[in-house]
This record gives sequence, structure tokens and C-alpha cells, in this order.
Amino acid sequence: MSEPEVVTVPEEEILDVEVEKDVLEANRKLAEEVRKALDAHGVKAIDVMGSIGSGKTTIIEELVKRLKTKYSIAVISGDVATSIDAKRILQHGVEAIQVNTGKECHLDANLVKKALGRLDLSKLDLLFIENVGNLICPAEFPLGAHKRVVVVSVTEGPYMVVKHPMIFAEADVVVINKVDLAQAMGVDVDKLAEDCLRVNPRAKVMKTIAREGVGVDELAKALEL
Repeated sequence: MSEPEVVTVPEEEILDVEVEKDVLEANRKLAEEVRKALDAHGVKAIDVMGSIGSGKTTIIEELVKRLKTKYSIAVISGDVATSIDAKRILQHGVEAIQVNTGKECHLDANLVKKALGRLDLSKLDLLFIENVGNLICPAEFPLGAHKRVVVVSVTEGPYMVVKHPMIFAEADVVVINKVDLAQAMGVDVDKLAEDCLRVNPRAKVMKTIAREGVGVDELAKALEL
């Protein structure tokens, strides 16, 4: 019988794993601090995750338009660079803070905590946190939000859920956006929804055409807003 190949992990890689554990644990503790600060002021926070171009900003805009007379709202927009998303939000008459992460592919609880320091939480009811466009990194970094939403667009293809199960497993609500383009893209929306529920049976799966406002009212109800 032949011997199996043996892979020896270099010591520096083992140390890297320990460093990663420390980083994740530090983030978890900071996320708890963020949650306590939000709860102390009665602010509900929603972390919106998804790839670039999935429609995160448009969905937040549509929710803001519907809810700004009911709640005092602020938005933290995360991106690698630019203030494009925050400027879009400001046009709707609510407070917005842009957090640029440089080379980092996600927001973390420390960045959110710093952004909260620039907001008067006593005057807020609802906070949307738009994460950096990415379906991998944000999953491991909770921000202290009360709800986590993942937006996936049919333009990303039929395999986004099965290829990135971790982020969907962490979601309270999954939004399948741009469903009007499903046929043109050769994507079965019902199959995407099934994939979501297979990964995360507790998730609420919503279907939207965000740029037209379709399905946004139902999304607000799913978020208990």
C-alpha cells in the first residue's frame, strides 16, 4: 500500500492562524460594545452585505424613502474608496457617513464604533450599515447590528449562494435582486431561493427589483420595520 502525501504546515502559517483567531475575537468583543451602545439608545441597526453592483445602495435608498417619516435614520456607507454611496444617501435628507477602508475588503466593528462616535445616537431610531462589496470577508466580522442582510443579484449568475455559503448562513434576510433580468441571465430565481434556504433554513428570502421599488415594502416587513 502506498503512503499518503504528507503536507507539513510551516510554523509561520500556524502563527498566522493564531493571529487570525485573535483578530476575530477582538472584533467580536468590539461588536458587543457596538450593540450595547445601540441598545442603550434604542437604535436598531441593519448590516447590509453583498457584492459590488448587487444593489445594496439602491435597496437602502428605497427603504430610506419609505421609512424616513416613521424613523430617524442614519446610514454608514462602507467602501474601499470614494464617497459616492454616502452622497446618494444624503440626497434623501438623512445623515450619512462614508467609511473608506483602503485595501480592506470589509467593515469591522472598530470602524463602525468610530463612525458611531460621529453620530448623535440619542436622535436616531434606525441605522443602516452598508458593508464593503464582498461576499467573503464580511461574514466573519459581525458589526454589532441587530439584523444581517445579504443582497445577491441574478446578474451574478446561478451559483453565488452555493459558492459563498458562509455569508448566507449568517444572514437573517436574503434579497434576490434584479429578478426582472433572470430570464436574460439564464438564472432560475426559485432555485436561488432554494439554495439560500438549504444553506440557512431560518433566513427570510425576498425577491426585488430595487430600482423600481418592487418588493421593497415586503422587505421592510421582513426586517420588522
